Amino acid sequence: MTTRTRHTGSLMLLIAAIIWGSTFVAQSMGAVYLQPFTFQALRSLMGAFALLPLILVMNRRKAKQGQAREAAHTKDVLIGGTLCGLVLFIAINLQQFGLVETSAGKAGFITALYIVIVPIYGLFLGHRARPALWLAVLIAAVGLYLLSVTERFTIGRGDVLLIIGAFFFSVQILLVDHYGARVDGVQLCAVQFLVCGFLSGAAMFVFETPTLDNVWKAIGPLLYAGVLSSGVAFTLQILAQRTTPPAIASLLMSLEAVFAVITGIIVLREMPTLREVIGSLLMFIAILFAQGATLPKEALPADTAP
Repeated sequence: MTTRTRHTGSLMLLIAAIIWGSTFVAQSMGAVYLQPFTFQALRSLMGAFALLPLILVMNRRKAKQGQAREAAHTKDVLIGGTLCGLVLFIAINLQQFGLVETSAGKAGFITALYIVIVPIYGLFLGHRARPALWLAVLIAAVGLYLLSVTERFTIGRGDVLLIIGAFFFSVQILLVDHYGARVDGVQLCAVQFLVCGFLSGAAMFVFETPTLDNVWKAIGPLLYAGVLSSGVAFTLQILAQRTTPPAIASLLMSLEAVFAVITGIIVLREMPTLREVIGSLLMFIAILFAQGATLPKEALPADTAP
């Protein structure tokens, strides 16, 4: 793997983080008009259909080059996409329900807990980690406490949903890491969002009452979250994770929390309290510790290796 390839992957993940961070704002704006399952169903299906032209072009190019589609590859795409879509359905809807009661910036940092959770999951998969990982977990716990627990020692329902969602986003990242290296990333992403969209759509018709008028009112946030976040950013994630180690990928994607706060302040005028600022800073420090704890010695600068 060349340095240029690694840098390209890192740039793709940075762009994805910017899009995802600002998408928290789009989701908050969409929640004014649409219930959670409705928003995520339409968003996910938009993302899947936005990828169809790219898939057709890529398939036509492969056909011209005489590359046959293997049955095993198709099977892996369907299995991987279905698993990713199922987990994403749970994670992304928990996030949307949480955003109904939580600010975009705060939701961004709570969701970013997956950066700490991924290395912990990795321990059960045989990945190496350093003792600093447990320091990261402790710092993240303090930061989360300041972000979510009030002086009366209560935690909001929206925060709880976001925390649970972070655990499912961690599983989705590991699934993408597993299947993304074996199959076509764009096809995997399309199947993932089709599954997520259909499941969210089924829940929408059972639990919610969508109207065309409200869908039209939320069309801007839907297009942003669907085409850019679902169609573009998740594809960048899948393609970039082929050349980027999971720990580095998680670190870059964690910047979405920073961009969520910035765009929340600019667009929604959401000004965090001092307590939330300190909690956010602690969680960001925990993110850095967690990723450093999972990097092998040769991947660290000489002056940081113990």
